[in-house]
Amino acid sequence: MNKYRLCTIDVGKNTHILEDYRFEDGILGPIDLAINLHLNKYKSYQYDVYSPLNAIIFGKGPFTGGALIGMHRLTFIFRSPQSSTLHVSSVGGVGYRFMNSGLDAVSIVGKGRKPTILVIYSEPDCRLNIVYDSISKSELEDVFEGFNGFKGVYALTYYLLNRYGEYIRRYRLRPILIGPASIYTINGAIFSFDIGFHNLSIRPGSEDSAARGGGGSVLYNAHNVVAILVGGLCEKALFKDRKWVDELIRQLFNSSYGDIIMKTTEKYRYSSKLGTGGTFGVNYIMYRDLIPVFGYNMIYLSRFLRLRLNEYILKYFWSPFNKIVSRESRNWFTCGEPCPVTCKKVYNGKKVDYEPFNALGPYIGVFIFEDTLKLVEYADSLGFDIIELGHVIAWIFDVVKNGLLKPGEIGLSDHPRFDPLTYRPNDSHKNMELACEVIDGLIKKDNWILRMISDYGLRYTVKKLDEAYRDRVLDKNISFKDLAVYVAYGEYGYMSINFYWTPGMLAPLYILGRYWTNYHPTFMSPEEYAASSLERALME
Repeated sequence: MNKYRLCTIDVGKNTHILEDYRFEDGILGPIDLAINLHLNKYKSYQYDVYSPLNAIIFGKGPFTGGALIGMHRLTFIFRSPQSSTLHVSSVGGVGYRFMNSGLDAVSIVGKGRKPTILVIYSEPDCRLNIVYDSISKSELEDVFEGFNGFKGVYALTYYLLNRYGEYIRRYRLRPILIGPASIYTINGAIFSFDIGFHNLSIRPGSEDSAARGGGGSVLYNAHNVVAILVGGLCEKALFKDRKWVDELIRQLFNSSYGDIIMKTTEKYRYSSKLGTGGTFGVNYIMYRDLIPVFGYNMIYLSRFLRLRLNEYILKYFWSPFNKIVSRESRNWFTCGEPCPVTCKKVYNGKKVDYEPFNALGPYIGVFIFEDTLKLVEYADSLGFDIIELGHVIAWIFDVVKNGLLKPGEIGLSDHPRFDPLTYRPNDSHKNMELACEVIDGLIKKDNWILRMISDYGLRYTVKKLDEAYRDRVLDKNISFKDLAVYVAYGEYGYMSINFYWTPGMLAPLYILGRYWTNYHPTFMSPEEYAASSLERALME
């Protein structure tokens, strides 16, 4: 196992080539490979972000194979339409199916004439097969509108199960796909679901996405690819030596590998001390008044008021989840790989994680759990990156609250309840309804400001609005830019930040929107923070 196999697929020509890279040449995984290809081969920085030369590269690491738990993420690298530079996003569990394709990575270039579906699979002798298929734009839109009782990414998944069921069952394929947000906005995620092969259905809790950075938007607009099915029956060169792993871990930590896993993943599995589990369950208890709410406006409040808002969160938002998921049903699942951690906490069939639920929950002034559940389900079905979507909605609510725009000027039917000083939990439903109006407007583009956000992103939009409404900005003594939360790249590039109140989320690092930083709520000198952030990035 001293080589890294890449398959480059040109969807404009329906051709592919295989290349082997050596570890000795510094190619240890998909990120090393992608940086090399983007900088030296494709020179994608010279072209528009939706150029067919903006390769989408996805792959697995060298330790994929089953011996090491948590090593089966599939990592996507591309030039982001949001930051305009290289971005890295990954999705859990997909590498567990991808590893049996016999490949380490795939690079997609070119642009299909029609919306393209790729089927990538291997035979037991590791012979690679690629099927180039397509679907018309009108049929794709019809599928998104409804298929087998589902909509959006769920509908497209069941369409694929229906159309390619024989392939999927025989070759243990996992779908990777986009939703409507990838077609109509720069904020489209890449989604994937683990499949129950016996009945060809989505396995509960297995939905995951490589969401940050707009990878789905690149997959569609640069390459016209709407779905990829990956897997196979090749088990060559997979890392399966569990005995070696156990011996190494015992030498390093004087404990078994299994014990180390259970100890270090307690937060994601279940904390008996806190009486909850998963990122959603633990974070609201652990961070309390440090949780970002109301578009990060809580940073201007006293700790007393922040704790009062946290009481609302614990009573109306956290407790309903914890009662059902942590105590009663205990519907815990994995991302699709065999794993004892079962970090996927499922409430009424929907996976619940901290980031998306905070994005469309307290961050936008929705404190009732069931209201957020509906919003997340809707946004997921459309294929949005929900973290970015939460920032957009919160900014819109903040702009209206501060009088820079009237509700009707940005597609809202009413004023949002976005003042933390006067907010009450029963305001939640109104904000949920208005958030739905924003989401619909971003897809339909029936408002010129929402269309600008969909096409160019938040930073471009705030700059243009500061020019268009200069008199209002001067009158209110606050700008559209003042109310947006992001890190700037170049002239118009940006990355909205994850929901932790910490300098690490805003520090000028190369790739943000991930956890390649120190995101603990601590403060230190810039030099110390840089060192700790680099160390955390390398560990991640």
